[in-house]
Amino acid sequence: MLQIIQDLQSGQTLLEEIPTPQVREGCVLIQTTHSLVSLGTERMLVEFGRANLIEKARQQPERVKQVLDKIKADGLMPTLEAVFNKLSLPLPLGYCNAGRVIAVGKGVTSFQTGDRVASNGNHAEVVCVPQNLVAKIPDNVTDDEATFTVIGSIGLQGIRLLQPALGETVVVFGLGLIGLITAQLLKANGCCVIGVDFDQQKVDLAKSKGIIAFNSATDGDIVGFVLEQTSSAGCDGVIITASAKTNDIIHQSALMSRKRGRIVLVGVIGLDLRRDDFYKKELSFQVSCSYGPGRYEEDYENKGQDYPPGFVRWTEKRNFEAVLQAISTGMLDVKPLISEVVPLENYEQIYGDMKKKGVIASILKYPEEQKLRSKIKIESSKFNPSSAKVGIIGAGNFTSSTMLPALQKANAAIKYIASAQGLSAKILAKKANAEYAISDYNEILNDPEIGLVLITTRHNAHAKMVKDVLQAGKNVFVEKPLCLNETELNEIISIYKKHQNVTLTVGFNRRFSPFAVKMKQLSGNSQMNIIATMNAGFIPQDVWIQDMEIGGGRITGEACHYIDMCSFLAGSRVVSVCVNSMGVNPKENTDNVSILLKYENGCNAAINYFANGSKAYSKERFEIYSQERTLILDNWMELKGYGFKGFSKMRSRQDKGHNAQFALLNERLKTGGEALIPFDSIVNTTQASFACIESLKEKSWIDI
Repeated sequence: MLQIIQDLQSGQTLLEEIPTPQVREGCVLIQTTHSLVSLGTERMLVEFGRANLIEKARQQPERVKQVLDKIKADGLMPTLEAVFNKLSLPLPLGYCNAGRVIAVGKGVTSFQTGDRVASNGNHAEVVCVPQNLVAKIPDNVTDDEATFTVIGSIGLQGIRLLQPALGETVVVFGLGLIGLITAQLLKANGCCVIGVDFDQQKVDLAKSKGIIAFNSATDGDIVGFVLEQTSSAGCDGVIITASAKTNDIIHQSALMSRKRGRIVLVGVIGLDLRRDDFYKKELSFQVSCSYGPGRYEEDYENKGQDYPPGFVRWTEKRNFEAVLQAISTGMLDVKPLISEVVPLENYEQIYGDMKKKGVIASILKYPEEQKLRSKIKIESSKFNPSSAKVGIIGAGNFTSSTMLPALQKANAAIKYIASAQGLSAKILAKKANAEYAISDYNEILNDPEIGLVLITTRHNAHAKMVKDVLQAGKNVFVEKPLCLNETELNEIISIYKKHQNVTLTVGFNRRFSPFAVKMKQLSGNSQMNIIATMNAGFIPQDVWIQDMEIGGGRITGEACHYIDMCSFLAGSRVVSVCVNSMGVNPKENTDNVSILLKYENGCNAAINYFANGSKAYSKERFEIYSQERTLILDNWMELKGYGFKGFSKMRSRQDKGHNAQFALLNERLKTGGEALIPFDSIVNTTQASFACIESLKEKSWIDI
């Protein structure tokens, strides 16, 4: 299928052929008929993509600070690699989609195949969208009109925050697409609406809808005009839908408002507020968040958990439905806003010049017959046909920034890259010179040429995929963690015992770092005390890794790395675990903990996993105390030894062992040999991570 993307490196806007996405649980698969180009938002993305590195930095100064902090902590080269990797991943464009449902995922009951729907899907021939971001289209609303649903809900949410009353005067700053829709909806709400723009065509269009419209470029002083229209009282509210860098708009909005007036920002403007503007009149100012309540919330959008109407009357989905109802009843007329309808293949007619005058809304029309394939061949691939080949499931940031470069250095023969949505698989397949990009990972399992499958999806998918790969009789590498609970672990152990002709490796890469190897060589098999400190950094609770069902929390999902590293250094298995967390009430989902590990051979380890430290400080530190000798490893860049004959220091660029891990993995795939990590060690580390959670609950030592 075809999808429009923005290449952040070349600056090109491309129509790319990608694998058709697979329908996911809680989602619907939609075959697109039309999609609306949001000229404001998409123009910003396109211009950002076309900007050079310096201009990109100027546009995102907050990112520059993050880069500088990372340079201090991790060094220059790892930071530059991370930045350039991020820029190599293109952006999918579009979020105003209309089409027909062609498949429904597990748990979806409100839609069925054949339904006409509007959604926030991208500009793609097929999109997979969570059910709470989809609304049915009334029979008397055309697909062209339905593409205005999402953009209309943005304006509607601004109105809901303003809470206008019948007869109030409201100013709409900016008569672009969102502004014209907002003005119409306010008028339908019984308000006196004053629209402001510098484009005479938009001003005239607003006037044709019964809106008092003002051209700020030719008609003089807008503040004076509003005061004149309101008998010097000032307007009751202002909704800003404009996009501008100047601070003048917020200043003018304050000056034209009555005492205790309300100002709501929907667009993007300069926000250097003058205290005096707001102090004298006790004005309120609020920023509107996209389509409404539920936006960017994992439980609502991706888990399908709706809010009861009695408590949250207008969610983003119900805003979608309200806009469609307004179009259906004639309260909102969007047909005059359509400037052009362009066939998908002629997309450059729109994106070639996004500043051309006279254009308000551009609509892409999709071909009725579409080539839908879950498998796309990458023409530039070249591999040795006699070598064992690799398939990768998951095409996220770790795959792009870490796994692919390491596999390429190891000359691994990558045949497939799979992702459920397809786009990321296509992009990384081209980057890796792989043979195929696919959206259905069963293609990998059924291919006899594949000897190794690598899994880098979200954590809740690991266990099922590991079991599928083992049952297909193939070697499997899964990025940590192996699984999220004891039931999944026991199922994996059972299947692994039945398929001992294949290996299972978990991505505990740190044990393969030359620093770790040197520490093990120097410390030997002596009894030791180990201290591991992880300055993990703060992650908000609404990020997926903090969700116990999806990410497993940061102890299970990340701290397992340090359990494995301590076990590698100790050369033994964990037999008992005790955990203490920061705060009065310990909880299972926490990322500020101290973990004590007791080993079978008498070694002890303490892991301090903290999320409340400075990002400017080193992220990781390991210490070994044994036989009146000490080893200190700082952030995988410097190892110092105290009390060792012939060793005092080892330095290099940051090396966490990824390259060595994947090189060994590829070598064993081709030549054979023992598993990289003993299976019983993997099981023990996984059990220890689960015991950490149990220790928090029980407030005691947990034996393994």
